Amino acid sequence: MNVFFSRLPCIGLLNRGQRNIRFLTNTTTPSNWNKVVSDAEKIVGYPTSFMSMRCLLSDELSNVAMHVRKLVGTKHPLLNTARGFVYESRNNLQMRGLVVLLMSKAAGPSQHTTSDLISQDMVSGIYPSQRNLAEITELIHTAFLVHRGIVNLKEWTNSDGTLKDMQFGNKMAVLSGDFLLANACTGLAQLNNTKAVELISSAIGDLVQGIYHEMPNHLEDNSLGDDITMVTWEEQMFLSHGALLAKSCQAAMELAKHDKEAQGLAYKYGRHLSLGHKLNSELQPFIKSSSTDPVTFSLNSAPVIFHRQTVGQEKWHHQLQQAKTIGRQIDYTKLRSTIKLEDGVTSTMDLCHYHSSKALESIQSFPSSEARSALENIASAVTKF
Repeated sequence: MNVFFSRLPCIGLLNRGQRNIRFLTNTTTPSNWNKVVSDAEKIVGYPTSFMSMRCLLSDELSNVAMHVRKLVGTKHPLLNTARGFVYESRNNLQMRGLVVLLMSKAAGPSQHTTSDLISQDMVSGIYPSQRNLAEITELIHTAFLVHRGIVNLKEWTNSDGTLKDMQFGNKMAVLSGDFLLANACTGLAQLNNTKAVELISSAIGDLVQGIYHEMPNHLEDNSLGDDITMVTWEEQMFLSHGALLAKSCQAAMELAKHDKEAQGLAYKYGRHLSLGHKLNSELQPFIKSSSTDPVTFSLNSAPVIFHRQTVGQEKWHHQLQQAKTIGRQIDYTKLRSTIKLEDGVTSTMDLCHYHSSKALESIQSFPSSEARSALENIASAVTKF
């Protein structure tokens, strides 16, 4: 098997004007974060690299990887993603699948065990169907990451590479992303659970809608959405970053025949964990880098939205104009210094703590266990800035 797609990291792709989005990865304290994840992996029975996924061993995907090699030497973002699958896997862990497995183990078997569940042999307290769901969740996430690597050729310039390379890379991003998504849908059908299929299918729809709303936000100055509030931010971020995890956790409960209350708690954990990690990610440019380090961030990130609401639209636009260079480009280092003078960063931290506490609250009714403790550690880790 070709190694290009042998690992599935949670890294974003870089379109022109798009930020590198790293989700569910604590970049400030990697040693502590890696320990939390390593301990959690041992609890669920095997590491979350999901090397066992049948589609990753297929001849079709090996052929895709062979074609991706043709992009070597170009600047197409799909090649950077392929490299990340191999070289950055240690820092970009597949957290969605891990959380689904931990949630499955923490909840345990249901009181409403059916004959089809009795016939399944649990491994480390997790049903095979729940492990399959974890793999499906990772496949869907990776498929959308690959699709995000499509370059907008209307913004293409000679410095990006030859037009032929960009066109070929786009074709590979579409085909390989579709291949992963098709395999995920096939595996979803094999779960033989209508509600689980409905939940994950709706999560795919949420992802599409969320990414559609995100697209204008990658156009620098055109991304100044004055109408975007934190309510709007949360709605959009849930669609593009939280729905898949939340609904996968709920589907894991459904596969074990847990009642609606348990399913709702699992959904709540996935939702709040996702939003907490997204807030943590958007805080990094404001708290990690020094005042002299080059920096960039979305003008629709949570700290900026909080800042804009604090100072008002008129003052915000004045600050933005002052942060522009002679070439009308934004000096993000200067703009960051301005934003840090107000309460936008601290308000984002407070909201991050809120989502972490809500995630912790949602699993307190589950039996005390190593799996529940691991979920608690992961939820607490989002507040480590």
